[in-house]
Amino acid sequence: MTADTTALRRHLAEQIQAGNPALGPEWRAAVEAVDRDLFLGPAVYRPDNTRWQPVRRAELSRQEWQRLAYTDRTWVTQVDNLNAEDAPGPVTGNPTSSATLPSLVVRTLQAAGLRGGEKVLEIGTGTGYSTAILCHRLGEDHVISIEYDTSLAASAAAHLTAAGYAPALVTGDGLQGYKEQAEYDAIVATCAVRSIPAPWLWQLAERGTITTTLSGWMLASGLIRLTLDDQDIAHGRFLPDTISYMLARSHERPPQPVFLRQDGEARPTQVDPALLDVWAGHFVAQLAAPSATLMHSSSGVVLWDVATGSQAWTEENDNGWTVHQHGPLRLRDQVEAALQTWQAAGAPELTEFGMTATAERQTIWLGSPDGPRWHLPV
Repeated sequence: MTADTTALRRHLAEQIQAGNPALGPEWRAAVEAVDRDLFLGPAVYRPDNTRWQPVRRAELSRQEWQRLAYTDRTWVTQVDNLNAEDAPGPVTGNPTSSATLPSLVVRTLQAAGLRGGEKVLEIGTGTGYSTAILCHRLGEDHVISIEYDTSLAASAAAHLTAAGYAPALVTGDGLQGYKEQAEYDAIVATCAVRSIPAPWLWQLAERGTITTTLSGWMLASGLIRLTLDDQDIAHGRFLPDTISYMLARSHERPPQPVFLRQDGEARPTQVDPALLDVWAGHFVAQLAAPSATLMHSSSGVVLWDVATGSQAWTEENDNGWTVHQHGPLRLRDQVEAALQTWQAAGAPELTEFGMTATAERQTIWLGSPDGPRWHLPV
C-alpha cells in the first residue's frame, strides 16, 4: 500500500460517511485501509454519449488518475466481455463488469449484518475491491470469493495480492456456489439474480443468511437479506436501500430482435403509466410479468414478453392513455392488476414486501406471507 494515498482514502471514507451517516465504523475503517487504486487496473471506461471511451492510466497524470480512483463513482471495466485495457478505442455495448462505487459496496456488506467471525461466500469477485473490504473486516481466512470470468478472476487475484490480501479465490459459476467449502454463515452477491439459486440455499449453515439484489428483465431491483430456518426455508424482508447491480450473466435478458409495434386490442389504461417510474411500482410490474422487458418509446411505455413475443404499448390521447395489447399474454392486464393491488395497500415502499424461498418455490409477498403474492421463475 502506498503511503501517499492515505489522505485520499480518508477523504473517500468521509464522502461515504456523509452520504450514509449509519455507516458502521468498522466499514469506514475498511474503506480507509483498502487502496482502491490497486483494483482499477490499467484502464476503465467512461460513458461518451452512446459509446464507452477507454481511459488509460498511462495517458493521465498521477494526480488525474488518483482523482478518478478515489471518487465515489462506478467505473465500468468491461463492455460485452471486452476489458477496457484491450479496447482499441470507443466501443458500444452493455457493461459486463465494473468497479462498483465504494459507497454501494459497503452499503451492501453492511446490509448483510456481518459482525465478524462469519464464514462468507462472495458471489462475484469483480475487481477484488469488495473482497478486500470483506477481508479487512472479517479476516482473509473467513472469505471465499468466486468469479465467473477467467480474465477478471486473474486480475482480481493480482490486485488482492498487491493489496496484501489472500482470501480463497475460485473461478467458476457463482450461481452454483462453492460446495467444497460449505457450509457458509453468509452468502453475499455483488450481482443481481432473478431468483435465489438452489445451491445457495443448500450450502448455507442453519440460520445462515443470503444478501442479494433481486432483479429481472425489466431491470427493477430490491435488496433483500434472507435467513435460513431449521426447515430449510429462507425468509426475509426487503431492505430500504435502493440498490441495483448487473444481472448475473446466466440470468441476463436474452438477445432481442428489433421491436415491431403491433396494434392488437386497444382499451383505456386503468392506471397511470407513470407508476412504472416509481421504484416500488416498477418492481411490482416486474413481478407481474417476469419474462417481459420494459422500454420507453416516443408514444409511451412498451412491455415486450421475451418468451412469447406478446407486447403492450401505450399512447396518450385527449382522454388519457390507451394501451394496445398483442399476443397470447395480456401483459398490461397482468401489470395493472398487480399495480392496483399495490395501490390498494397504500402503494408502500419495498420494505413492506418480503420473500419466502425454497429450492423449488420462491414467493414475494406484500405485507405478510398470507398477503398478495407473486411467484418468481426458478
